[in-house]
Amino acid sequence: MVSDKTIGRISVYRRLLKEVAAKGETNVFSHQLATMAGCTPAQVRRDVMTIGYSGSPARGYDVAELIDSISAVLDPPEHEGIALVGVGNLGRAMLSYFVGRSPRLAIVAAFDEDPEKVNRVIHGCRCYPVNDMEQVIRERGIREAIIAVPAAAAQDAARRLVSAGVNGLVNFAPVRLWVPDGVYVENVDVTMALERVAYFARERVQERV
Repeated sequence: MVSDKTIGRISVYRRLLKEVAAKGETNVFSHQLATMAGCTPAQVRRDVMTIGYSGSPARGYDVAELIDSISAVLDPPEHEGIALVGVGNLGRAMLSYFVGRSPRLAIVAAFDEDPEKVNRVIHGCRCYPVNDMEQVIRERGIREAIIAVPAAAAQDAARRLVSAGVNGLVNFAPVRLWVPDGVYVENVDVTMALERVAYFARERVQERV
């Protein structure tokens, strides 16, 4: 099994490779990709070897072939729907961002308690009442979900999602989720990231003084 850190890096590589392809370039060397990704050429080569692809010392990596190799690892074999719990400002932003973003991953059902949001189509996605969550997820065979609710509501949302069959969660709530073994959780703590950036930005200013 490929590690979660490697999966994260090759996802970045694919995005960068698509930018390279859009410029009309057909080949890229490991040191070029490393510079764009902010890692070392050795790390790029190890990651690419992990997914079973190899380049040429003379020509580097074929951009289109490497994109295809990464996609074979990252993308599901068929279209997979994702659920979104919480259609506040963050939830709406994600719905807007994901429209047409991935051919095989898409948010197909959103859930909220606000009566002004439920039973509406928001950025192309149907918003259902939270009370319908388990039924909709089971009917649509959804296995991945995004939690974008306040901290106090996150654990209950996770519990209901897992009970309905979800086994992969992206958690934007600033709280640790308790889930059964076998359920993968990716925590995205925006507040922590901003505080970390602010701290190191201050440190850099002090170093220059």
